[in-house]
Amino acid sequence: MLENLIEDRDFVKIMQKNIENLIILLFEKDQNFGILCKIEHVTFEPALPKEISAEFRPMTLFFLAGYTFDTASIEDDKLVFEAGFGADNFGSIVSVPLWSIKQIIVDETPLLINLSNYKNESIKHIKKADDGGVENSMASFLSNPENSKFLKK
Repeated sequence: MLENLIEDRDFVKIMQKNIENLIILLFEKDQNFGILCKIEHVTFEPALPKEISAEFRPMTLFFLAGYTFDTASIEDDKLVFEAGFGADNFGSIVSVPLWSIKQIIVDETPLLINLSNYKNESIKHIKKADDGGVENSMASFLSNPENSKFLKK
C-alpha cells in the first residue's frame, strides 16, 4: 500500500512542488540550508576529478551558504549552484533535480523529508502533462469574453 503511494506520479509531483516551494521560501528569507540527495542524479559542470567524486557517498549532503547560497537558483526543475570541492577548491556548477532531493535541512533539523520513490519516466510524463495543462487552461480562459478585463493592455 505505502509502496503504491510513494511511487504514484501524483505523489511525486506534489513532493517536487513542495521541495520547490520550500527552497523558494528559504531563498526569500535569505536562510542557508542543506540538501540531502542521491549523488547518482547530480551533475557537475565541469566534471569533478575522480579523486574528488570518489569521495561522495550514495546519499550526499550539500550545504548552501555564502557564495554557494548566493549563486543558487531553480532552473528547469533543478536546484543549480556553484561550489568548490577538495583541497584546491575545484569549482563546478552543481545541478540537482528537485525530485532527487530527499531532505532539506536547516540548523541540523530536517524541514522536509521526501518519501517519494521517483522514476525518471514518471517525471517526464508529469512535465508533459503539466505543459499541456497550462496551455489548455489559458485557452479556456481566453475563450471567455468576460475574462478580457483581466488581461494587461
